[in-house]
Amino acid sequence: MLLIPAIDLKDGQCVRLRQGRMDDSTVFSDDPVAMAGRWVEAGARRLHLVDLNGAFAGQPVNAQVIRRIAQTFPDLPIQVGGGIRDEETVDAYLDAGVQFVIIGTKAVQEPHFINDLCLEYPGHVIVGLDAREGRVAVNGWSKLSRHQVVDLARIFERDGVEAIVYTDIGRDGMMQGVNLEATVRLAQAISIPVIASGGVSTLDDVRALCAVEQEGVMGAIIGRALYEGSIDFAAAQRLADAAEHD
Repeated sequence: MLLIPAIDLKDGQCVRLRQGRMDDSTVFSDDPVAMAGRWVEAGARRLHLVDLNGAFAGQPVNAQVIRRIAQTFPDLPIQVGGGIRDEETVDAYLDAGVQFVIIGTKAVQEPHFINDLCLEYPGHVIVGLDAREGRVAVNGWSKLSRHQVVDLARIFERDGVEAIVYTDIGRDGMMQGVNLEATVRLAQAISIPVIASGGVSTLDDVRALCAVEQEGVMGAIIGRALYEGSIDFAAAQRLADAAEHD
């Protein structure tokens, strides 16, 4: 089980939002590069970076910070989401040393864009599907689309994406546990890996995710729980590694 610390960037700072609301953010650090270093030291094997301003602006806003993190940790796989709406942005991130780009809103609104990206950048494209009650939300979670998560995931699987990051908006930043049922349902419906996101708040959540790894849940993004101290990352990674050897 791949545990992935999240660094959410707003105005160059490391923050966490509750349920995706920009007006409900907590600043945890004004040095995102040092924060990345903290998770690397604790044993992180991948980082999840989100340009929150970018997600709302529809174009990168914190790209400079992201580039600095990628250059500081050249051997660490980094996945980036938020405001990636064209090939130029994908190109710039991959050139900067980012391993995976996560496409959200644009994937839902223009699915052919994903098809084109997968042909152009095979192995580097992840789609982020953020859902409330099974329906996919777009534009920084401000709008619900008519699409069902599983239907869209199957289309992107055919296009050749690497993985799906699945977020339950109702759980995100709320420290209420993962929506395991919905995550497993999605993982069972497709053959590409699913990365769980939203609500991972205790080691019990990590244990529960490890137990469904064989269903296709390859990893989990952890955010607020790390910053508020309810999960010690090194301990969580040890737990996940031990579960793999059981």
